[in-house]
Amino acid sequence: MKILAVCQSGLGSSFMVQMNIQQILKDENVSEEIQVDHADVGSATGDAADYFFVEATLEGALGGIPNNKIILLNSLIDKEEVKDQINKILDQENIKHS
Repeated sequence: MKILAVCQSGLGSSFMVQMNIQQILKDENVSEEIQVDHADVGSATGDAADYFFVEATLEGALGGIPNNKIILLNSLIDKEEVKDQINKILDQENIKHS
């Protein structure tokens, strides 16, 4: 499985979300291989990942990506919001976690 954190420029905030996701997966004791990366909205395509984490204000910029793959975040710095979304995905994909 692959998760892509997306922001306007693909630098600061998406990289921060990527690091938060990686830490959450570690904290949740996920042993399955999950690739996490970051990108800008212009290079995010539907086949680039299984799930796309993006700030809610950029929802319209991901037109070519199916809605069921997009995880909208109200706050990119709220680790609890990211954790809740990660746990929903892990449950949905039947991936064991704490």
